[in-house]
Amino acid sequence: MAGTVSEQREPVAPAVGSLARGYLRRRRRADLIEGIGWFSTVLVLALFLADGGASYFSNPRDLPTGLGIVAGLVGSNAVLIMLLLVARIPLLDHAFGTDRTLAAHRWIGRPALVLLLAHAALLIWGYGLVLGTDPLAQGLAMLTSMRDLPQAFAALAAFILVVVTSLVIVRRVVAHEFWYAVHLVAYAAVLLALPHQFSQGGLFAEGTWARWYWLALTVGVLGAVLVFRVVIPLLRNARHRLRVAEVVVEAPGVASVIMTGRRLDRIHGRGGQYSIWRFWSPGLRWEGHPYSLSAAPDGRSFRITVRDLGDDSRRVLSLDPGTRVYFEGPYGVFTTATRTSPDAVLMGAGIGITPVRALAEAMVRVARKVTIILRANEEGQLYLRAEFDALRMHPSVRVIEVVGPPATRVRSWLPDSMADASLATIVPDLPDADVYVCGPATWTDLVIADARSAGLRGRQVHSERFDW
Repeated sequence: MAGTVSEQREPVAPAVGSLARGYLRRRRRADLIEGIGWFSTVLVLALFLADGGASYFSNPRDLPTGLGIVAGLVGSNAVLIMLLLVARIPLLDHAFGTDRTLAAHRWIGRPALVLLLAHAALLIWGYGLVLGTDPLAQGLAMLTSMRDLPQAFAALAAFILVVVTSLVIVRRVVAHEFWYAVHLVAYAAVLLALPHQFSQGGLFAEGTWARWYWLALTVGVLGAVLVFRVVIPLLRNARHRLRVAEVVVEAPGVASVIMTGRRLDRIHGRGGQYSIWRFWSPGLRWEGHPYSLSAAPDGRSFRITVRDLGDDSRRVLSLDPGTRVYFEGPYGVFTTATRTSPDAVLMGAGIGITPVRALAEAMVRVARKVTIILRANEEGQLYLRAEFDALRMHPSVRVIEVVGPPATRVRSWLPDSMADASLATIVPDLPDADVYVCGPATWTDLVIADARSAGLRGRQVHSERFDW
């Protein structure tokens, strides 16, 4: 471990009370959004009961049908919430951060699929009980004779495909392009399922206000996706006209891409955030990749630092100056805005060092003390090292380099040579700090576990992960 500790001189920092008030505002905003999600579920069940839904539960023969309707309503509502979570709505992004919204999106997917499968199975069973037919015959009859049912079954099949390809074990073996294309099918599935909800259900019959509520909810969610994922990015790119200005080699297989454009000061990005980048170059233009900023935005240019991890990133390293760039963002709450404590500990590993570099540039302006911990298997992986050396000159900054192969004797984010150390022993004033972690998922989890074991509260630990 190597590090230079300068004599500490504390800059002006916001009072702890101000940081606490900022955290409470974000927490109230998050609680409100979560409450709205639960309210939408309760409301759709209330609509069902107000329409006489309780009668299904007074007769055992009607019970499967009633349960099937409830499963369909709750499952469909869950799908809309899932789409809303990935609509990139700024309010959601600022309240939760992209990591948490994507995690919630994935978590909801499996119970939503179970509910939709139960919806189909219970209705087939329930209708069969009433008509005296076996489930197979009843299912075929519904598929061939009931209006809009074929589209609904196609939507269910599409949703099964989306959820299956989202499983970790499957995501590891399928190409990202295939995964992305499959997920676009989810939007088509919602549209395919919509007609049968109106034509086959009395709850959403013509003339009922429930019909207008459900239609408004569906249109609102799809509209949010369209506005924030398509319209706003198109308008921003037409205004800013981003292009590659320079590609700078930082290390073997690692390069920084510097992009310039028009009126970039209008893009209110922060150090530590990321964007989805599409480069108009062969093999890259049809797929976006999330890369974090490796320098705090200065209003004149953006910089990302990319490591050769496959065909696409290798193409990014060889971009020609002048290449057009399409971007979405910036996103994420891996920024100074989420601070709750006067000090900060910034930790990066691998290519995760580069967003820590951007965050550090912003953090030294607002934090009392900043400790930067850089983790690498070998010294050549301490990317942007010269820039971190320059940060050492700041009186409130301490930079610590932890170099060595991954631990094998114990589960630790540190190498075996430091197996007896911990985050608390490396940073003695850890309780007065927020910890920001960026790097591979397994390493990040180990750091977070170490921070929590040292007594840090959840609100003091912030992470950015490089997975999809």
